[in-house]
Amino acid sequence: MNWTFTADRPIYAQLVELIQRGILSGAYPLGSNMPSVRVLALEASVNPNTMQKALAELEAQGLLNTQRTSGRTVTTDEGLIMEVKQRIAGAYIEQYFTGMQSLGIERDAAADMLMSQASRPADPPSIDTDSAGTAAPETVTEVS
Repeated sequence: MNWTFTADRPIYAQLVELIQRGILSGAYPLGSNMPSVRVLALEASVNPNTMQKALAELEAQGLLNTQRTSGRTVTTDEGLIMEVKQRIAGAYIEQYFTGMQSLGIERDAAADMLMSQASRPADPPSIDTDSAGTAAPETVTEVS
């Protein structure tokens, strides 16, 4: 797993997100044993207390279960996994519409553009984006 952190949010929140995505993507399969707090903390180069806080949050979300003698396991609740995926996907979609609105494109037109793009074969991105996935403004060179 790529344990890359940014300075704009608490580390434990970023750990929650990274491990959550590992669970949702299948990197941590349903029902599998999670590595120990110490192992995960070493891999991520974070304090074990910070990792423990992140894992406790994932337990509260229902994505991890703790067995007293066998450590933590990933949930086997496929419905919960789908619900979390849909919630995250919904947030990405709303972010798209917000970005399009900032360009002066109404929601219906943005939805049409999205559907049109979805029907095309995937191409590598041709625009520069920042870390949030927002398109960077193009550089314009004036010729005199």
